[in-house]
Amino acid sequence: MFGKIENSHGEQIDYTFHEADGQNLAIIGHGVTGNKDRPFVVALAEGLAAVDVPTLRISFSGNGESGGRFQNCTISKEVDDLGAVLDAIGKRPVGYIGHSMGGAVGVIRASEDERLRWLVSLAGMVHTSEFAQREFGDEQPDAGFMWEDEDCPLSKEFMDDMTAISTVAVRGSAIQVPWLLVHGSEDDVVPLQDSHDILIEAVEPKPKLVEIDGGDHVFNDAAKLIMVETVAEWIKKLEI
Repeated sequence: MFGKIENSHGEQIDYTFHEADGQNLAIIGHGVTGNKDRPFVVALAEGLAAVDVPTLRISFSGNGESGGRFQNCTISKEVDDLGAVLDAIGKRPVGYIGHSMGGAVGVIRASEDERLRWLVSLAGMVHTSEFAQREFGDEQPDAGFMWEDEDCPLSKEFMDDMTAISTVAVRGSAIQVPWLLVHGSEDDVVPLQDSHDILIEAVEPKPKLVEIDGGDHVFNDAAKLIMVETVAEWIKKLEI
């Protein structure tokens, strides 16, 4: 439906579109080392389409079947990738759902791009420098790997970008569209406190924060159903 989508580097963005009768389109972006085919991402897209929310799940460049190198994946580059997707979509009402690092991508894009009419952060990363040091500080950039996965080399480019951004909390005050934050209480990758910290910075209309008791970072088991129902219900109530 949207044809070939490429970023500013000429790298193709792989996507799957879930058709539905509604006009309010949702874009789903994944987290670090993820892709559009993560089980909870697929479940969310299917759940949204079932309530007439057409949904586009994407793999950022360098991830999944998209073009580009994983080593070049940064938040800043993925913000540009999301912009390329928005260019391809055109003028229809659209919102963005970002998981983990994809949540930070959404905060930055929504703070500076009026085309996004609403925002959802799923276990959204806020303090990027703290995350990078906590998870990968013991690895040598351009030599080590993310979480010991040889398919996910840790690059200096990634670490430098995470450090330069430092935190997206300060962007919270620039977002003036409906905003939902969903976070599991047992998330050991991006702490629940990240969502509380950005909530403090947000202005009217104040975001809604939903904490899922027992939910982990990727919303396994019962948390997945709660997450899908929460997001679908919230989007359906939007006046777009």
